[in-house]
Amino acid sequence: MELRAPWTFLLAALAEGGLAYGTHRGLFQPEWAGPLAKALVLLLVGYGLYQNRHLKSLYLVLVGLALNALVIFANGGHMPVSLEALQRAGIEGWEELLKTRGDAVHSLLDENTRLPFLGDVIALPPLRKAVSPGDLFILAGIAGVVVEGALRVGGRRLPLRQGALRVLAFLVLVLLLLALRP
Repeated sequence: MELRAPWTFLLAALAEGGLAYGTHRGLFQPEWAGPLAKALVLLLVGYGLYQNRHLKSLYLVLVGLALNALVIFANGGHMPVSLEALQRAGIEGWEELLKTRGDAVHSLLDENTRLPFLGDVIALPPLRKAVSPGDLFILAGIAGVVVEGALRVGGRRLPLRQGALRVLAFLVLVLLLLALRP
């Protein structure tokens, strides 16, 4: 199993993170930085997904990306975030920043939000995150790629027992990394 054009995914994360940080520091206006960040992510990740279309699990990532793009573009280039989901996840102090659109990529979900059910409305308290349905598809797709990679080595399929142990080891590693997160 070969991952093609991995630089696209890294560059997308750096572009979005850089524009979000610049907006937070007052260097960029959120009105243009948020939509630009999302457009760059769509272009770069879309290209990366196209280059890796041989990995079937990445089709889940494509569905998640499409759901997120739909809600983001329906709301002026910003992902709506539920204040209640943030509170249930144990995240405080974001209300004022989201109200003033001081975050380049997020805005506060309110009565004017279009497609609110596709926004960041799902609280994940153990991870201290609020995620969207699209994010869950993306995570499932990434997990699927890990499983696909674990079940194949050198282009050949592993025996069931060896593949299952490898998948279990990968999942334990991911859970450990999530547990160690500050």
